[in-house]
Amino acid sequence: MGTPDFAVPSLDILIENGYNVVGVITATDKRGGRGNKKIIQSAVKQYAVSKGLNVLQPSNLKDDAFLQELRELRADLQIVVAFRMLPKAVWDMPPLGTMNLHGSLLPKYRGAAPINWAVINGDKETGVSTFFLQHAIDTGSIFKQTKIAIEETDTAGSLHDKMMAIGAQTVLESVNIINNFEPITKTPQDESLVSHAPKLFHDVNCQIDFTKSTESIYNQVRGLSPYPTSWFMFEDLKMKVFFAEKEVVAHNFEAGSIHSDKKTYLKIAAADGFISLKDVQLQGKKRMEIKPFLNGWKPKEGTLNL
Repeated sequence: MGTPDFAVPSLDILIENGYNVVGVITATDKRGGRGNKKIIQSAVKQYAVSKGLNVLQPSNLKDDAFLQELRELRADLQIVVAFRMLPKAVWDMPPLGTMNLHGSLLPKYRGAAPINWAVINGDKETGVSTFFLQHAIDTGSIFKQTKIAIEETDTAGSLHDKMMAIGAQTVLESVNIINNFEPITKTPQDESLVSHAPKLFHDVNCQIDFTKSTESIYNQVRGLSPYPTSWFMFEDLKMKVFFAEKEVVAHNFEAGSIHSDKKTYLKIAAADGFISLKDVQLQGKKRMEIKPFLNGWKPKEGTLNL
């Protein structure tokens, strides 16, 4: 059970290792593109179809017809990677239970955006967890965990890609343990260590506050790149920032003041230094690196409207 590209390697590694995947459950097709004329299939469906797998696309997971189809698959184990919240009638169906892959070292970062928040918060380490589903989301007993370092230059995008591969390997190792009848250790999550990773919204909690430290802003930019993307208002237009560098240096400039030679660099004063913009997209323009951007746009000196 999965939808985005993050879930594809986990499905692929099971197929390549000879496991009998009796069904793939994914999101319904959507319309998109110009005029909503194009039918868009999930990444998981595209892969499943290419392998000739049985695909189910329920719009309602509690629908009696879907539940009957699921029963008829007679699955021993269900595996969930980046899918929807499941009703008990679904996750409690197979005799071996339903195992979920989550992009954090649970109980840290329960929720929809664990990869983003680990980078935003400046963590040096994260990982993936397999656990067995129960009623409350991301609360089941932990089965297996794999750690991964977060590098100083990692973005949410680069970390996503690393964790996608590591997650697939962890899913395989977890299923191998079950398949080989090895002892299964289920460790209850320590509720005193819980933290949350709520969904991020571009217009709600992604705006840059230049009164904060360079470290905080730098981590925010990394943690929101490439999506949903940090931004600030630049000459009455929204400027997205996909990559930046930090310069920690004492100064007497006002936070949010613009500094540029109008040829090679554009940086903005923060509380304890500067944020040097490297990869940006101005509203209505293409995404580009800062030098090409400055070739066509000469910023005005002054202070941003914070």
